[in-house]
Amino acid sequence: MAVAIILLNILIIATFTNIRGGGEVMNVYLVSLALADLLYGVLVVPFSVYPALVQNWVYGDIACSLIGYIEVSLWAVSAYTLMWISVDRYIAVRKPVRYFTVQTRTRCQCWMAFTWISSAMLCCPPLLDFDNKAHYDPETAVCMLNWQIMTAYSVTLSILILGPSLITILYTYIYIYGAIRRLRRGFLAHDKEYVTALSENLSNPTHVTSFVLIVTFWVCWTPMMSIKAYQQLGNSPPVPAQVCFYALWLGISNSIWKAFVLIFLSPQFRVMLRLLCLTVSCRRKNRAEHELLQHAMEDHFL
Repeated sequence: MAVAIILLNILIIATFTNIRGGGEVMNVYLVSLALADLLYGVLVVPFSVYPALVQNWVYGDIACSLIGYIEVSLWAVSAYTLMWISVDRYIAVRKPVRYFTVQTRTRCQCWMAFTWISSAMLCCPPLLDFDNKAHYDPETAVCMLNWQIMTAYSVTLSILILGPSLITILYTYIYIYGAIRRLRRGFLAHDKEYVTALSENLSNPTHVTSFVLIVTFWVCWTPMMSIKAYQQLGNSPPVPAQVCFYALWLGISNSIWKAFVLIFLSPQFRVMLRLLCLTVSCRRKNRAEHELLQHAMEDHFL
């Protein structure tokens, strides 16, 4: 799984960064997601391999606390980034005429920088005291923060991360769904330019791709979050070890599915992937770009 996470997310990052100008602003968010998953595959998953074989954590308490902190920070980055993706799709529907003015590439990059910095700061309190703040869980073969002794911090962090993310995602996609229904029924009381721009934006496959990415993330992580919430309850029967193991690694597997969602649902990503392949295989990059971009224009992707 570590090898798959690393290779697939390197492929995603290379595909998006290979394009001159970076393509759509949505690609900024997708690169952020891939980078978070890549760091998870490099800094977290490999350190579970040997301890899982010997059934013991061998890298020391400080490394355990650091890995637990990295896990939560990267998870927060992914949750917030998916929230910004839903906001981007909302703006594309709410203000289709002004979308490219509101959602500039520089502004999106600033939001991503703010997301990474704020996630690192929100999740850093356990680092102020290494004592008993993290432990190796042999049931899941992962070193994680000890949430049972940090109830107040756990609740606060859940409110600060889950609250804004879930509320924003629900609101934005309910609005998008309503706009699609109103457009199909002809109930939009706007000028022709607005309706035309909205129709073009809604026909963009990015809407479906982003929605599937968001649903996949929350479906993968909901079982583990439910188990953690259940374990916070006092005097509750223990959860079977196998259930905990499969729940956690189902969540981690989300770092793999993203590549397949992009390949199967995003025509733009497939075009850029072909361009990357041509760039790697051809010595003359300009020629490869010209041939594939010409093909993309014929397919109405650009």
